[in-house]
Amino acid sequence: MIGVEQGGETTLSRATRVLEAFGPATPRLSASEIARRTGIPMASTHRLVAQMVELGLLEKGPDKLLRVGVRLWELGWRSTAALGLRNVALPYLEDLHAVVRQHTQLAVLDSFDVLYLERLSARGRTTVNITRVAGRLPVHTCSSGLVLLAFGPKDLQEDVLAQPRLSAYTSATITDPKDLRRALAHTRRTGGAVQRGSVHPAAAGIAAPIRDHANVVVAAVSVIVPNSPSDVSAATPAVLATARGISRALSR
Repeated sequence: MIGVEQGGETTLSRATRVLEAFGPATPRLSASEIARRTGIPMASTHRLVAQMVELGLLEKGPDKLLRVGVRLWELGWRSTAALGLRNVALPYLEDLHAVVRQHTQLAVLDSFDVLYLERLSARGRTTVNITRVAGRLPVHTCSSGLVLLAFGPKDLQEDVLAQPRLSAYTSATITDPKDLRRALAHTRRTGGAVQRGSVHPAAAGIAAPIRDHANVVVAAVSVIVPNSPSDVSAATPAVLATARGISRALSR
């Protein structure tokens, strides 16, 4: 399947662009919509989509619309690092979820984004949470991002900080690189991060770092609570304790 298309782009890179066209708001797409979103010529799109359906990377429903195939999900879960981390962390996440009774999450750093490996939803709770498993948020916008960036590679920190203006979800989102630098320093001093109203005005995120056997931060655990000082202060100790518990488990 890997070849070079006209213009020097590989088939694999085009297939990646096709998969990236799908998202929470667009779980099903027609071939013409994929061509429009990716900029790949229609004839090439049809040919590529047919190959991806044959391989199970895409599926075609009764409505003739395309969606990401189960085969891709299966291959993704063979990532031993992500799966191993999730398996170790899950019992601790479940305990944290039972204590705070709010959305509970596990995330890792992927370039300029936070990638969520797990989310335990709070049934009956009204706290807004836009994240989902395999979903992403820009690293500067959320509590998990602050933790992962603060304890992450220095060159990545500087790349993010070098941006003249950062994207915003709300008026509380950090958009000034100087403010972000201060927030990262505060996160390193306190060992955790709180972002109030940064992704949604009514929600606050609380996150703490998870370390491996070499004391390297490899993930973040977080909860989403109502945006009030009392809710944040009540949940913070449990988040910090959970992060320490997962870190100890990873070090065994």
